[in-house]
Amino acid sequence: MGRRTPPGAERGATPAVRAAAAAGVAHTVHAYEHADGGTDFGAEAVRAMAGLAGAEPEQIFKTLLADVDGQLHVAVLPVPWRLDLKALAAAVGGRRAAMAEPARAERSSGYVLGGISPLGQRTALPTVVDETALLWDTVFVSAGRRGLEIGLAPQDLVRVTGAVVAEVARG
Repeated sequence: MGRRTPPGAERGATPAVRAAAAAGVAHTVHAYEHADGGTDFGAEAVRAMAGLAGAEPEQIFKTLLADVDGQLHVAVLPVPWRLDLKALAAAVGGRRAAMAEPARAERSSGYVLGGISPLGQRTALPTVVDETALLWDTVFVSAGRRGLEIGLAPQDLVRVTGAVVAEVARG
């Protein structure tokens, strides 16, 4: 008798989708057409997810990598909001934070800019999820590729990433 393939483990799934499936997390995957040459990945995801899932802009979360006292950290916050670097440093017990160089973020995560997911990263990093995530039943984050989002309960996102929940975003 053959083994049943768990949802999300199908051929071609991204590491993010495979990580959610391996953790037993209920999730949905939403694909949309990424505009080649476009660089406002968050705004593109917000527009697409409004149509695909009826999602509100603050329900779509971006994944940013920042250097806190020499160590990379992941920050997950609503697309329309800005990362408060001082709040991120404080949330992880650090003193100083700065955005990570794009090439370093890609190397560490294993994903390209605009497709960096907090799930299934090549190198597991300390993660902070903005507290507003807990206001939603479902949040959407990159599924590891431009034009691909994964929806899941914020509590599952926190659990799977081992995240700290803190106020790190400014509207």
